[in-house]
Amino acid sequence: MRRLVLLLAVLLLASGCAGKTIEGSPKAQDAIDAASPFDQEAPSSEDPSPEDPTSEDPSAEDPEDPDTAPIDGEVQGVCAVLKWTDLPYPGAKPETPPTQINYDSTFDQSCRWTTKVDNVEVGVSLRFREGRQITIERTTGEYDVNGQKVTYLDRSDDPEVQPTCVLVAPYDGGGLGIIVIDSTGKFGPVCEQGRKIAETMLSRTPN
Repeated sequence: MRRLVLLLAVLLLASGCAGKTIEGSPKAQDAIDAASPFDQEAPSSEDPSPEDPTSEDPSAEDPEDPDTAPIDGEVQGVCAVLKWTDLPYPGAKPETPPTQINYDSTFDQSCRWTTKVDNVEVGVSLRFREGRQITIERTTGEYDVNGQKVTYLDRSDDPEVQPTCVLVAPYDGGGLGIIVIDSTGKFGPVCEQGRKIAETMLSRTPN
């Protein structure tokens, strides 16, 4: 009887260990800009009412997957300001539109430019919110770009993601968010790439 109890205990312990997953290994390559690191307020044109239950529980509705979200409308606003030729990637033509637009419904405008370099996907995304700043939960520094403060989060050494830089700045009466993802190392540090994009955007602010 004692042997039977001991055997059952060993079997239970083995089955429990088999069901566990080893964590901590970095992903080989995440989808570019798969999840927004910015605050998830509704766009200014769609502020939720106090009666809206999803306004109190941000987990009540899953965010749209950028890879399946609709790509509608004309390229305009901030998405028309940045051109492929403003990015360091080879073979760019200024008239080529962004890879995706209007894919993040939590912002008034969103767009991204992605391409492959040495079979590795690299890219830049922009988000804009009218009338309000965009924030990030934590930051690692800030740039002074032509007298304007650009705050950033450098994740180039984070093993959980590809080398990434997230930047935010005031823009045209609202807030601008920039994400740069690049694991090739061919175009310089990701936050320096982001600073140059911020400088380009701020130099072309409509107002």
